Amino acid sequence: MPKKYNPNEVERGRYDQWLDEIVFEPNGDASVEPYSVVIPPPNVTGKLHLGHAWDVTLQDMIVRQKRMQGYDTLWLPGMDHAGIATQAKVEEKLRKEENLSRYDLGREKFIDKTWEWKEEYAQTIRNQWAKMGISVDYNRERFTLDDGLSEAVRKVFVTLYEKGLIYRGEYIINWDPVFQTALSDIEVVYKDDKGAFYHLEYPLADGSGSLRLATTRPETLLGDTAVAVHPDDERYQDYIGKTVILPIVGREIPVISDDYVDRDFGTGVVKITPAHDPNDFAVGNRHNLERINVMNDDGTMNENAGKYQGMTRDECRQAIVEDLKADGSLVDIEEIVHSVGHSERSDAVVEPRLSTQWFVKMAPLAKQALDNQNTENRVDFYPPRFEQTFVSWMKNVHDWVISRQLWWGHQIPAWYHKESGEVYVGMEAPEDEENWVQDPDVLDTWFSSALWPFSTMGWPDEEASDYKRYFPTDTLVTGYDIIFFWVSRMIFQSLEFTGERPFKNVLIHGLIRDSQGRKMSKSLGNGVDPMDVVDQYGADALRWFLATGSTPGQDIRYYPEKLEAAWNFINKIWNASRYALMNLDGMTYDDIDLSNVTSIVDQWILTRLNETIAKVTDRFDAFEFGEAGRALYHFIWNDFCDWYIEMSKEVLQGDDEDAKHTTRSVLSYVLEQMLALLHPIMPFVTEEIWQHIPHQGNSIVTAKYPEVEESQIHQEAARHMEALISFIRSIRTARNENNVAPSKPIAIHVKANSQEILTMLEENKEYINRFANPSELKMALDTEIPDQAMTLFFSDGEIYLPLAGFIDIDEEIQRLEAELAKWASEVERVDKKLANQGFVNNAPADLVEKERQKGQDYQQKYQATKERLADLKATN
Repeated sequence: MPKKYNPNEVERGRYDQWLDEIVFEPNGDASVEPYSVVIPPPNVTGKLHLGHAWDVTLQDMIVRQKRMQGYDTLWLPGMDHAGIATQAKVEEKLRKEENLSRYDLGREKFIDKTWEWKEEYAQTIRNQWAKMGISVDYNRERFTLDDGLSEAVRKVFVTLYEKGLIYRGEYIINWDPVFQTALSDIEVVYKDDKGAFYHLEYPLADGSGSLRLATTRPETLLGDTAVAVHPDDERYQDYIGKTVILPIVGREIPVISDDYVDRDFGTGVVKITPAHDPNDFAVGNRHNLERINVMNDDGTMNENAGKYQGMTRDECRQAIVEDLKADGSLVDIEEIVHSVGHSERSDAVVEPRLSTQWFVKMAPLAKQALDNQNTENRVDFYPPRFEQTFVSWMKNVHDWVISRQLWWGHQIPAWYHKESGEVYVGMEAPEDEENWVQDPDVLDTWFSSALWPFSTMGWPDEEASDYKRYFPTDTLVTGYDIIFFWVSRMIFQSLEFTGERPFKNVLIHGLIRDSQGRKMSKSLGNGVDPMDVVDQYGADALRWFLATGSTPGQDIRYYPEKLEAAWNFINKIWNASRYALMNLDGMTYDDIDLSNVTSIVDQWILTRLNETIAKVTDRFDAFEFGEAGRALYHFIWNDFCDWYIEMSKEVLQGDDEDAKHTTRSVLSYVLEQMLALLHPIMPFVTEEIWQHIPHQGNSIVTAKYPEVEESQIHQEAARHMEALISFIRSIRTARNENNVAPSKPIAIHVKANSQEILTMLEENKEYINRFANPSELKMALDTEIPDQAMTLFFSDGEIYLPLAGFIDIDEEIQRLEAELAKWASEVERVDKKLANQGFVNNAPADLVEKERQKGQDYQQKYQATKERLADLKATN
């Protein structure tokens, strides 16, 4: 292994090698439990961002661990056609490069161009996946527009239609005037915009007065077909049934009463425009009002707008306001800031608009999904709080508009008879196809991606081998921002068509933000390309940062300093591995012998290894990867590198060949187990090191994941070793704080708290000599405290360092006074806690006892410090 860790050298070619060795495919062993994950399919609209990198890193960690644990793992990759987003990209490219629109090409040629785009960006995504090291089975890669998935989409559409759960109707929908397509409710983003209340007067037709009302959209006045008041509003009882004259237009419209009106808001009078407002549409249905659409698809005014025809919405608003001023109908303009819906894709202000669209009837599907959460077939959310997000949306869901006025996507499997207008819905076109025309619209992208967990497995062929073996899937990993869009829809579609939940678990992560907590965006210029990070720090460093940077469900902030720290950690592992290799003396896997491990150091590191295996496995099972990472970091950096490796030198540089062989065995074994624990997070560097050390098998990818070995747990040795570490650390700290070089021998007197600890220290003098460098070492149960000595505490006793030639006595008095104050504060804190009857009576008994023991320990340290301080002052 080279002296310095170079991620580019380590990672180059490794992924292709894994693919060549076919280590990512399921083993198909029917005798073992399957574990399956489907990738949230990225859109073929461009390159992956840091959020994608985070998402696939978490999935890869889960899959790699399960593969090593012996599961028959399938991680199925794929991509989404992304409808409106991809079409917009291709249209933009055509306009820039060829000065053409999709209409210039026609539908068929435009779709051909879009497939070319798909192939280019799908390969870009695959290349990025490779750089991240994700262990998917490319033989099963799917695309939401491939033949199998398209068949599934048609099957679902036809079945829901035949059940009456898909219908075609004229309703108010969200309309994007830029992309000229319908949008579902959750594709609308609300922003605070400056606007105004325009206070208007509508004169009564009989000349007896007028009704005052306010609107934020005066341009829709042209489509008004009524004004409404609340039926119990005493102010307007005499007006109900009369008519008013619509300003500018001059049309008579009725005054109606409806419970929808809030009589406490404004004047209690509202204009009703059934073709341009969802609430007004419902009122219009109840009162059989005419629907007058005054806008074109592109948001300009149509023929029903009279003289305003051809104007944009904003131009029409300005013109109408001027005309209302001129005829005296405009009473006042009140400037406001209000929440306005914008298209998630184009950012255009969404137009509520009357339109004939295809809808999914959501009430029965939502009920089925909600009921399922009370069964054993439920979907478990991690963190659990996100289940409420799902439940809340399902309880308040509206019918889902699924038709989109686009060319790229699944064309709706509905045909209209050219003469009779009869509607035919089917898997294939009618036999006499020449007499029918297919609906030109396509389905919402989420309609096909909602089927992803089972359509990718071969459904609707329920005998498909993958469907029978790997569905339902085990874990879905995704961000909290698409629980509505995708997670919820997968759940209700899967339950409806397979009778099964689509996945057992949903792991929800947050968003990646910049160091200031801002969402990364092009407009802010704060985006980070994950491939640039990989080029600079390596995929393993990026994966470590993403895996350990936050808790489940929380956002993560991107700091370059954290990537530096991750690289440093890997370099530490690299150097420790090089040390091990230089000292293994040609050892093979078969040479490893742990049958005669007797030293405190070897028994301690094996104990700590098994404690770490237990903690990491437990935290992985709970998807708490940050905690797992912290346990690994502490074990590797502190226990293995800082202590075990340093202490192993005492044996490896000695003359006892049996002891050396045992230590080499422990060193090799612990390193191999450590790499296996790390592998799901850092696949590249762990494979590189693993190939150099004694191992079994061809690749760490398929190596056995560590399990706790009870025979390797030595609690007494671990306790003694912790005391020895505490002892050495106390002396090192004192040296450091007093600028006494480690190479300078010092006198050390030790008072042990028990014979057990005293014996342990006696038996491990070689480590004390190596790491504490005593000029003299006196250890006893009741040692005589030397005059003018520094007092130190370790976990199981006290250490006295004679001050002569060591430190300034006055400074030591100051230090002890500060120490005395600290112990006094701790004693007071514990006393107050134990005096609190609420704590004593309600806290777990072991916790109360732990506090009592702390109090006794602090009291002993306070008393010992007080006595030493008095002695020093007396002799100074």
